[in-house]
Amino acid sequence: MLVTKQKVLRRFWYATVRLDSLDDGPKPFTLLGERIVLFQDAAGKPAALRDRCCHRTAQLSKGWCEDGRLVCGYHGWTYDGTGKVVRIPQQPESAIPAGARVPAYACEARYGYAWVALDEPLQPIPDFAEDANPGFRRIFQFYERWNTSGLRLMENSFDNSHFSFVHKANFGQYDAPAPSKYEVRPTDWGFEAETVVPINNPPASHRITGTTAPVTERHLFNRWYLPAVRRFGCHYPSGLKHIIYNCATPIDDGAIMVVQWLYRNDREADCPAAELVAWDRAIVNEDRDILEATDFDACVDTRRRQEFHMESDRPGLMMRRMLLELLERHGEAEAHR
Repeated sequence: MLVTKQKVLRRFWYATVRLDSLDDGPKPFTLLGERIVLFQDAAGKPAALRDRCCHRTAQLSKGWCEDGRLVCGYHGWTYDGTGKVVRIPQQPESAIPAGARVPAYACEARYGYAWVALDEPLQPIPDFAEDANPGFRRIFQFYERWNTSGLRLMENSFDNSHFSFVHKANFGQYDAPAPSKYEVRPTDWGFEAETVVPINNPPASHRITGTTAPVTERHLFNRWYLPAVRRFGCHYPSGLKHIIYNCATPIDDGAIMVVQWLYRNDREADCPAAELVAWDRAIVNEDRDILEATDFDACVDTRRRQEFHMESDRPGLMMRRMLLELLERHGEAEAHR
């Protein structure tokens, strides 16, 4: 699916840049092929504009902020959070031309990131209950570009059959490749998927899992939020909960920004954040390596036989079907390939 061809995907929220990265000035980002600039407005909230000055088309992300306004680095034309030009330094006494503005996009702060929707959102930003629960700590993990598609990452997140092979060096059981089956429950804008997965538990994982047993289990309560957000809800028998959220934010047709953070119901003294990030880092690297070796343009319409599938691919096939229904509902079926 070529995401830049699907106008309806512009109507969803995507995590873009970390909020604290805006403290030192504006930041560029490319979302669904659209160049945008993010900055802090006069209220200290994130704002998003098209990254192109309406004067001489310079990138606004090359400028800076003054009193919550974005100053173009070429001639100093200054914008507020709505995209309107509020100052032209060369003509301080003259009226600002009517229509001197650039497009502004919906932008909200949530979970430590600036979330952006390019057109009127169909749904609010998903609600992640752990963020408001004092029993959990939030840990930033990964923010990096991957040369694959969001659909590939989302499918992989629910694919138990790859554990024994891609992750055989850490938790995957190479001698037991049969995947655990999911119980899948559709929701209005995605689905929930529950299963129990046995995993290897080498010494490097003992503080992650909370047990020294050589084998333990993950009771997974996973969710997919259409089109590109997922929850990995892992409960260990020890009582530890290792809950990951990530957003496969589409940069363009062949690349995503992987935005990932973690919640744990323990303390820094129990398992330092750096150790948790390093442990997940190895797993993420394995996923990235194999996903960047796939064809990023996964065919949404599974009636077009381009790939063979197994029973364990059911969550991924449900994703494709729901995406296809979304495209057809919005009159864009001809563009999904």
